[in-house]
Amino acid sequence: MNTYPSTYTKKISKEIRETPKEYLPALWAMVRLFRESVTLKPADESFLQGWKEALKNEVLPIEQLWEGIDG
Repeated sequence: MNTYPSTYTKKISKEIRETPKEYLPALWAMVRLFRESVTLKPADESFLQGWKEALKNEVLPIEQLWEGIDG
């Protein structure tokens, strides 16, 4: 049984309980922003974003995209 999620859930819950109430809105905003920054967008949303960038000519040469990639 993997206890990893439950361990961190307990630690996060403890931090929330120990946070003064006046700081909870800021804490909530930080947690939400963090989650949004690490989760992948749905494929259709990613495609639409890429399409908009391409139409605006916000593109990079393929050579530049491959810089620093060993493989």
